Amino acid sequence: MPELDVGDGIKINYEIYGQGEPVLFLGGIMMNTLSWAAHMPLLSQKFQLILMDFRDQGQSSKMPSSYSIHIHVGDVLKLLDALSIPKVHLMGVSYGGDVALLFALSHQDRLKTLILPNTTSFIPNHLKVIGKSWEVAAALNDGEKFFQLSTPVIYSGPFYEKYLEVLMQRQAMFKALLTKEWFDGFVRLSQSIQQYNLTPEQLQTIKVPTLLIGADKDIITPIDLQNILHDNIADSEFIIIKDAGHGAFLEKMNEFMTLILGFVTKYS
Repeated sequence: MPELDVGDGIKINYEIYGQGEPVLFLGGIMMNTLSWAAHMPLLSQKFQLILMDFRDQGQSSKMPSSYSIHIHVGDVLKLLDALSIPKVHLMGVSYGGDVALLFALSHQDRLKTLILPNTTSFIPNHLKVIGKSWEVAAALNDGEKFFQLSTPVIYSGPFYEKYLEVLMQRQAMFKALLTKEWFDGFVRLSQSIQQYNLTPEQLQTIKVPTLLIGADKDIITPIDLQNILHDNIADSEFIIIKDAGHGAFLEKMNEFMTLILGFVTKYS
């Protein structure tokens, strides 16, 4: 897997699949490039799919101390520069969406489109409490218990009813693979976002074509919070996926991919 040296001994893991219009995917706080394995075959047939692990995610370097979420913006810019990509379609889910928004505020000239599933412009109190509960679960250094404590707010009731066996397989994977190093990195990622807060005035400066994707059963980034983005980003489109939670990218994978394919194609 290729790595990008961004300085201070930090290396960022990235992967590239397919050819055509470049689309960079930024994952959520618990994700890594492998989280897109099921999406990759179809999407890479349609455009150049670029996957990236943030610092403290996946195969990227672990950080020695705490930091702000803003640090990822520079890494995204360095990756685009290293790949000689002047403009990109940028898609970020949840935490990745927050990074994408910050990138748009600083480097709007490098964007063709902005796609923001399950993303908010600030961290409300209920999300701060959820984040703290995840940090408490991480402190147990037990992948199975972490999954049991963190996952119920991520996926919807209908998904649990239909795919409980799949979720239990993911729980077993967490138990087998998550290490103290992973938990320590997760806590740093979680704490990096505590001061994240974009004003309506900042959102109003975003002029690139923007697609917002919500889920009607998402209790982490509910529809009313995403409406703040829709109300303030000029001419943004907002599509709500039915019967899905915060993990809509996986719960309704085909609908999710169809929305992204259609939007990217529209502005290619």
